[in-house]
Amino acid sequence: MSSLYARHKAVIPDWVALYYRDPLEITHGEGRHVWDSEGRKYLDFFGGILTTMTAHALPEVTKAVSEQAGRIIHSSTLYLNRPMVELAERVAGLSGIPDARVFFTTSGTEANDAALLLATAYTGSNQILAMRNSYHGRSFSTVGITGNRSWSTTSLSPLQTLYVHGGVRTRGPYAGLTDERFVEACVADLEDMLGQTRSGVAALIAEPIQGVGGFTSPPDGLYAAFRRVLDRHGILWISDEVQTGWGRTGDHFWGWQAHGQAGPPDILTFAKGIGNGMSVGGVVARAEVMNCLDANSISTFGGSPITMAAGLANLAYLLEHDLQGNARRVGGLLIERVRAAAAGVEAVREVRGRGLMIGIELTEPGTDRANPDAAGAVLEAAREKGLLIGKGGGHNTSTLRIAPPLSLTVSEAEEGAAILEQALRSL
Repeated sequence: MSSLYARHKAVIPDWVALYYRDPLEITHGEGRHVWDSEGRKYLDFFGGILTTMTAHALPEVTKAVSEQAGRIIHSSTLYLNRPMVELAERVAGLSGIPDARVFFTTSGTEANDAALLLATAYTGSNQILAMRNSYHGRSFSTVGITGNRSWSTTSLSPLQTLYVHGGVRTRGPYAGLTDERFVEACVADLEDMLGQTRSGVAALIAEPIQGVGGFTSPPDGLYAAFRRVLDRHGILWISDEVQTGWGRTGDHFWGWQAHGQAGPPDILTFAKGIGNGMSVGGVVARAEVMNCLDANSISTFGGSPITMAAGLANLAYLLEHDLQGNARRVGGLLIERVRAAAAGVEAVREVRGRGLMIGIELTEPGTDRANPDAAGAVLEAAREKGLLIGKGGGHNTSTLRIAPPLSLTVSEAEEGAAILEQALRSL
């Protein structure tokens, strides 16, 4: 055991998980690579949990942070804040939500907390619809709407949560249906669920692609079909874009746009990639919903000048260099290579994903039973060969998660896929 690992165990809670049998200390990074404390170089296909969105040590972002730090780091929302207003203007314009207002937080958990506060205050209901296999954060309220047992640390909640089918396409009672019939069945389930409620429901919260749950997703258009039902009942739609936002899926800038036939969500939450490692989250909602709170509220750290400077520089770089297009092109190549690498590996049940958001589900050969030991073995083998990836999965599933920075090059995609092939075949 390294001395740092021993010190970690002495002061950090046991439930703060570490990857690898011999945990890794990352000391610096550049582009799509990071280095550990022993000088080993790794190709990074997880980006600090989908957070290093553009590149490690991106000069434009580090310069913006340095220059802002030289002026003022913190002031709170009690004062006018030019970087916060400028980033809010850009995010509101990109969101697709009409007459949008933006509130910044420090994390995706806090963003989803704020969205739940808005929805329950606006509707006067504490009932929330969530998707099975979902994950929305680690606070008391967001754990209460998380449909993934591995990440739900308590059954206590200030909310009454009802879980709906649809977030997982290839498992569960509707898996054998066509896409059209799958959507019809999930809509019928939603209608039936609403028939069980005592009074009005505040909102449906859904990840367009479930992140922690193993990069699972429904057929395109499911949430548009849901939206038509929700509108009839006066229920808001919250799209949790913490992992799917900013062009990561390649085909769309936001995940909800694959389900946009009935219009944009009422509320959109974001975090992770926008700060490229700085602590930024936020909520976008139409003014009627955002302004419904009738008590004072501020944010001490949300929208701080230094994190807003990072977000502005990072977003500008992403748009100017068409990283969404790069995610579509290089992500399409990468998923083809990963599927080829997984071909014939008995433990691989499915390779799925979109853009630079790819999952490899592992099961015990010949069954649908999760194979966490295999996932751990591949994680270790990939690290030994110089590649960092993630893992996840919900009820009885085990999935490797691949989500590199959006500036990934073709040669890096080829290199990473070759390492993955070796790691998978080592099973």
